[in-house]
Amino acid sequence: MNASPSGLARLLNPIRKLGDVGLFLLTAISRMRFTALQVAETLRQVYFAGVRSLVIIVTGGFFVGLVLTLQTFDALSRFGATEAVSTILALSLFRELGPVLTTLLFAGRAGTSITAEIGLMRATEQLDALDLMAIDPMERIVQPRLIAGIIAVPALVLIFNVCAILGGLIYAVFLMGSDPITFWGNMQTIVELGRDFGHGMLKAVAFGLIAGWLAVYFGWTARPTSEGVALATTQTVIATAISILVLNFVLSAFML
Repeated sequence: MNASPSGLARLLNPIRKLGDVGLFLLTAISRMRFTALQVAETLRQVYFAGVRSLVIIVTGGFFVGLVLTLQTFDALSRFGATEAVSTILALSLFRELGPVLTTLLFAGRAGTSITAEIGLMRATEQLDALDLMAIDPMERIVQPRLIAGIIAVPALVLIFNVCAILGGLIYAVFLMGSDPITFWGNMQTIVELGRDFGHGMLKAVAFGLIAGWLAVYFGWTARPTSEGVALATTQTVIATAISILVLNFVLSAFML
């Protein structure tokens, strides 16, 4: 049976969407200009996207470390291997949980804010006004926010990991009575700087690109209505979460 035109259109629509997203990134990269004004705007966006996300990153990291250590300590105590809790905590954070959870929190806090901001600019015709003034909105609006995501996410991943390890240390040492020297010693012995920590930071850079890219894309293509902006912010979170989870599996498979 031949596919109906409407069915074929629904089948091709995701492929067309992926092509639009890719062309948008290529266009943004081709129009990049690094001037003093652009650097200042990029730093401002790093502040809004990164520094203002610190509360949720610090809180989330600390309690993730507490819960992960609690569950790991309980499981390892059945085998008499509680000394390995710090190793499992560090490897889980550096390789997987740190980059993934930080990017998801970033998308929910900063990504939606970027999408809504650009979407409102579209709705209030501010982007058209920039065009009329011979100012490239792709360069002035998209570039700083895209680069800010690439810078902010790896920095937030570092802070998330530190807070999570601190939470794990507090639970293991002060609540469960583990030896702090053993806790740090096992972590330093097993965890490799390049393979474990380095691979996690490479993921963080890739995830920062994805998060910033999708946030500006959905804001740029949002319908110029209140409903369109609301839908764009929802799409940002969903698309970023799915992309990060899929990309994390692919990168982990190649890195291991």
